[in-house]
Amino acid sequence: MPKLEQRFDYVKIGLASPDRIMYWGQRSLPNGQVVGEVTKPETINYRTLKPEMDGLFCERIFGPAKDWECHCGKYKRVRHRGIVCERCGVEVTESRVRRHRMGYIKLAAPVTHVWYLKGIPSHIATLLDMPLRDVEQIVYFNAYVVIDPGNAQNLTYKQLLTEDQFLEIEDQMYEEGSDLQLPPDWSMIGAEAIERLLMDIKLEEEAEKLREEINSARGQKRARLIKRLRVIDNFVATGARPEWMVLQAIPVIPPDLRPMVQLDGGRFATSDLNDLYRRVINRNNRLARLQEIMAPEIIVRNEKRMLQEAVDALIDNGRRGRTVVGANNRPLKSLSDIIEGKQGRFRQNLLGKRVDYSGRSVIVVGPNLRIHQCGLPKEMAIELFQPFVIHKLIRRGVVNNIKAAKKLIQHNDPAIWDVLEEVIDGHPVLLNRAPTLHRLGIQAFEPILVEGRAIQLHPLVCPAFNADFDGDQMAVHVPLSLEAQAEARLLMLASNNLLSPATGNPIITPSQDMVLGCYYLTADNPDRQKGRNKVFANINDVLMAYEQGLVDLHAYVWLRYDGPIDQGKIPDGEPEIREEPSGFVTKTYKNRKVRLDDQGNLISQYVYTTPGRIIFNEVVISALTE
Repeated sequence: MPKLEQRFDYVKIGLASPDRIMYWGQRSLPNGQVVGEVTKPETINYRTLKPEMDGLFCERIFGPAKDWECHCGKYKRVRHRGIVCERCGVEVTESRVRRHRMGYIKLAAPVTHVWYLKGIPSHIATLLDMPLRDVEQIVYFNAYVVIDPGNAQNLTYKQLLTEDQFLEIEDQMYEEGSDLQLPPDWSMIGAEAIERLLMDIKLEEEAEKLREEINSARGQKRARLIKRLRVIDNFVATGARPEWMVLQAIPVIPPDLRPMVQLDGGRFATSDLNDLYRRVINRNNRLARLQEIMAPEIIVRNEKRMLQEAVDALIDNGRRGRTVVGANNRPLKSLSDIIEGKQGRFRQNLLGKRVDYSGRSVIVVGPNLRIHQCGLPKEMAIELFQPFVIHKLIRRGVVNNIKAAKKLIQHNDPAIWDVLEEVIDGHPVLLNRAPTLHRLGIQAFEPILVEGRAIQLHPLVCPAFNADFDGDQMAVHVPLSLEAQAEARLLMLASNNLLSPATGNPIITPSQDMVLGCYYLTADNPDRQKGRNKVFANINDVLMAYEQGLVDLHAYVWLRYDGPIDQGKIPDGEPEIREEPSGFVTKTYKNRKVRLDDQGNLISQYVYTTPGRIIFNEVVISALTE
């Protein structure tokens, strides 16, 4: 596989052509010999414990098992770097090339890729516009399919035939006086038939035809046509050919990714993939031999079906047919099993890499935090921000070098905590809770140093993380560059992510004791009415009386309040009017009293409310005007 020197922006997963699969594994030696094809099922020689040539661990194909040493031992040492041994054909190089050099198995008969055959939906069945059951009948040699009906009246393109029907038509062709004319390959069976049908599809023409049909189609037929058009459009867009879903060659992954190790007592432990590859090679070689000696068709066909099943098990064991098991009836791990799931190659090894400037700890509630803050344990913070602290200590002249600064940090010198406070001021950190199922699963917070070993989290951001405080853990990451810090502050800060990106609804809403507190402050409680109907000149007097225990939180009092009152939808009702000799008027409503002069101007206003509602109103107004 060629070494990628250039930088790249993304990795795209797609269909590989047979030529590309062989290109991955093929290499030319200086003597003109092309190596890369694995032809033998053997792994290592049980006497010499060296890899067998052209086998699954072949040094000629995959590189030397020992650094700077060829298979036969003629060349040893680094001074022979790059030389290809003329006796054994092994290149003298580092053994780590066995982690990325690939090989391939050239198949004696094509086989379908089980992902595209048995996936949901089946792309092969969708492209051929045939039921999956029919496609499986063809692939596993249970039915013939008509490729070219010739001049036969009772045959149609893609029609399925049983063995008896096929033989009957063959007999008709060779009857005397028969005018039935069919080409030699009028019907086919197995993956070769599927490959031929896929090759016959002209993608652009088919897409145009489908677009015209969609305009007039309705209901379920329309949905089926749209599904088929989508698959065809994707093939056109990626430049892939449908027949590539039928494999002519199988890539063999590097041997160090499917190792074989010697145990105590001389036994060997091997990766399941080696057993699955061995089954494929054995069946492939047997099929090639049967074809060579012109064996009867029924025997060849049975061997082709077994090869198809072996390749299915290698790619995705258990997806179809009987699961291949090893010792103790344990299912063997196929390529799909290695890739998929939490412990698979992507989530465990590629996305789940350990990174510097990160830590994890249990989360606890931090009710005294602002929504954009998190409590970061001092022990964790000094470790995460250590380079910044060391830099600042040296800049200030507290220490002269990095070693002295590290010693200061190890001894928990009081001087470091002030420096740490300065370093974290305005430096956001990212908190992530696995599984990160949407963008709000990772958010930025301003760290506040706290004692203990647990991360403190504001209770309102829990719904976004789907977190609770029953032992959940969260990871902390430090954005290093100024660009990363700016991005974290502008795009990822918790206070900037109040709405769900999926629905647009608020994801941060008052909850738990906040709702309970708001309800309790504003509730009616007829049993707690101490100081009821007292009159107060201003809000401060009410609060002072409440703090001194002169009035209860739920006792209704009259409060002079000359500001605007938003009545909302609560009807005032008819007021009780009392006129004074001076011409002034007092209107008494259910919840307020208003005194007006003879011109109708407001002189004073009293509101009938409770100290709890006054406190609630003050808190809301101060929060809105901040």
